[in-house]
Amino acid sequence: MLCLLPATALAANPAKIQKERTEIEALSAKALENLYAKVPSSRAVIRDCYAYATLSNTGMKLGLFGDAHGRGLAVNNKTGEKKYMRMKELGLGLGLGVKEYDLIFVIGTEQAWQSFIAGDIKFASAADASASDGQAGGAVEGASIAAKGIWVYQMTKKGLSLDASIKGTKIYADKNLNTYE
Repeated sequence: MLCLLPATALAANPAKIQKERTEIEALSAKALENLYAKVPSSRAVIRDCYAYATLSNTGMKLGLFGDAHGRGLAVNNKTGEKKYMRMKELGLGLGLGVKEYDLIFVIGTEQAWQSFIAGDIKFASAADASASDGQAGGAVEGASIAAKGIWVYQMTKKGLSLDASIKGTKIYADKNLNTYE
């Protein structure tokens, strides 16, 4: 009986992993849909770039400390490769608020793609102010350079946040979701 328990637990894993992959793919499609609605020219940018990634995130800032986490999908337009990604951000500074937002990365080169999916690129940011009710549409903060060969669009889905802090962001491949094929 005890020998069957580990086998049952492992058999359930692929179904759980496929469910989470499906959820992430739906979040990614929704993030792109929202981006295209707000910035119509971004459709051609995403279609023609080397690769892109979408991350759906939730962030909170209370007083001096802030935290954000998210999950998403990186897609290589040249090879068709997909990588499921995670994001973790910590911040120190003044701020208050909670928000849900999407980050859409445009990756211009193979070297930038390799660095992105390997988790080699660390991002830092300073000040942020955004607001959205989640009904009337998100706020598009615009595209900016994130790293060499990588640009990012940030779209607030809902929430209110005022933040002036130093943040460290780590984006990395999700080992569990990328292991099973």
